[in-house]
Amino acid sequence: MATAGSSAVGAKPRIGFIGLGIMGSAMTQRLLERGWSVTVWNLEPEAVPPLVEAGAIGAATPADVTAASDIVILCVLHTQAVESCVFGAQGVAKAASAGKILIDHSTADPAATREMAARLRHASGMGWVDAPVSGGPLASRAGTLTVMAGGTPQDVAAIAPVMQDLAANFTHMGPSGAGQTTKMINQAIVGSTYVVMAEALMMAEAAGIDAARLPACLAGGHADGTLLKVLYPQMQARAFDPPRAYARQLLKDLKAVKEFSHGLHLELPMVELAAQRYTDFVDAGNAMRDPASIVDFYVREK
Repeated sequence: MATAGSSAVGAKPRIGFIGLGIMGSAMTQRLLERGWSVTVWNLEPEAVPPLVEAGAIGAATPADVTAASDIVILCVLHTQAVESCVFGAQGVAKAASAGKILIDHSTADPAATREMAARLRHASGMGWVDAPVSGGPLASRAGTLTVMAGGTPQDVAAIAPVMQDLAANFTHMGPSGAGQTTKMINQAIVGSTYVVMAEALMMAEAAGIDAARLPACLAGGHADGTLLKVLYPQMQARAFDPPRAYARQLLKDLKAVKEFSHGLHLELPMVELAAQRYTDFVDAGNAMRDPASIVDFYVREK
């Protein structure tokens, strides 16, 4: 059997994809279009048929995905979902073997990631690269994600051909868990800035200036950046359907950042306030809305 480390010259490794949400489905479509063979599984089976129609191969369990694949990619909701998919009754570990590699695009706890990666390698020899992503579903579909990776140099080198088709910016940040640690920092910046962008928009509209012109006006200054160019216009246009992500996911990430920072004995008031803001928003019935729609929370408070 060809593996990620020993596939025939010129042959692409076989890919497995577990977790077909907004991000995972977009990445799978991208891989199929780039000529990869992809076997897929999702907890909610209704996500599978559209990808099978696009050329993927459906599988009954994560173990079946692993048996059919050289590189297995995960993109699931949280640490507990990663553990279930890998070490559950029909999980990846049941079909793991030396030469195979798991890429985890989920956002998960760094310490738990290190433990799971060591456990899988010890039990089977299968490698693990924690490779959380940033950029959203549009970047997933276009292959322009930012990926921050943790793992051995050998495993990171072995997945390079896949990452070339998924990521515009791929950085190996260090050993196992380093990718997830970097994602914590990313989410601290993103989650706090979502709230700041909503408040900036509220100020602009309340003050009576042309709020739509703000990104162009501030271009090139210190306030410029991707979130001002992309997130702020989305908020200003109230363009939230269909959702590009879910508020519950950003809240989950902010809570994880809080717990991680507490473990480092840090006090991060901005993160704490952003997490509380999204807690209130989700508790008000907005869990499945686009996280940018938090701007509506301010409208209702007038």
